[in-house]
Amino acid sequence: MRVLVTGAAGFIGSHIAETMQAAGHEVRGLDSLTPAVHNGRPDHVTGEFAVGDVRDPAAVDEALTGVDAVCHQAAMVGLGVDLSDLPMYSDVNVTGTAVLLEAMGRHGIGRLVFASSMVVYGEGAYDCAAHGRVQPLPRDPGDLAAGIFEPRCPVCGSQLGTSTVGEEAPLDPRNAYAASKVAQEHLAASWARLTGGVAVGLRYHNVYGPRMPRDTPYSGVAAIFRSCLENGVPPRVFEDGGQRRDFVHVRDVARANLLALEASSRSAEAGGAGGAGGLADGALRCYNVASGEPHTVGEMACALASGFGAIEPVVTGEYRLGDVRHIVASPEGAARDLGFRAQTSFASGIAEFAKAPLREPALARV
Repeated sequence: MRVLVTGAAGFIGSHIAETMQAAGHEVRGLDSLTPAVHNGRPDHVTGEFAVGDVRDPAAVDEALTGVDAVCHQAAMVGLGVDLSDLPMYSDVNVTGTAVLLEAMGRHGIGRLVFASSMVVYGEGAYDCAAHGRVQPLPRDPGDLAAGIFEPRCPVCGSQLGTSTVGEEAPLDPRNAYAASKVAQEHLAASWARLTGGVAVGLRYHNVYGPRMPRDTPYSGVAAIFRSCLENGVPPRVFEDGGQRRDFVHVRDVARANLLALEASSRSAEAGGAGGAGGLADGALRCYNVASGEPHTVGEMACALASGFGAIEPVVTGEYRLGDVRHIVASPEGAARDLGFRAQTSFASGIAEFAKAPLREPALARV
């Protein structure tokens, strides 16, 4: 099939484009090549490619011509630096998605796979010994300042145990990026209902791997730590390093997109009854994309530093109010409906990433 990949020059989008091309699909890339991220077309971008912004209706219309499906990756990422980032998250992630979906409807394109994120859940799954499964409130700044990082039971204030988060968990966005990703999911659900299309949202967990950008505050923790090592300084681990995450390799994420795209195609061919891949026309389905092998942020920093051959990380006790403590996913839904299981182990993936080149920031090259 002919697939439009938005954000095709970026970290995740470029791997998706390559994976889909290798599977025999025709790929058209669309990327704004914004100067804050790119200094021209990157060398790793191959095949049909157009420069354009998903917020621009004319550029989107042109990119969608002759396309069978869309894999939407273009976004502003990260937790944000300060309040000045709020308009950009809303503009790029929400308005850009709305422009794309409206144009897809006019072009009669009925298959969509898009990048969501684990951040839509807020905190992960927690259990109180007295009150069972609970949704903790945002962590108290006083607790954080005192070095108390674990969330409390919202009923009795006691310590909580952690569990894995399934896709049925309530959405609880706790920063601007998370709110924009929830909005994307709602827009995709509306598009599917109005058009009868098949929409698949992939809730990425902590993605890492080759082509991560260097020296940007909007990148993931893996790239931030790797940038520190590249610059000859120890990674600075916030809180006590005990935050649990699921680190998933970018090649696994690319394969999850391919499987989701092919499952949406099978659903369309089956008449949208939901019998193929668990998907159904006129509906949105979301899946965790995770390794199923959780580790703490401190463990990741130490493994990365060891693979790089540099000094040990420093645990600072610092914190950010938008961060969550633990978020570990259940990957069973994607395994059941899409046939996706991560293939890259934490040990081998981090060892590779420790030596892989990072993408230099555009402003450092001009």
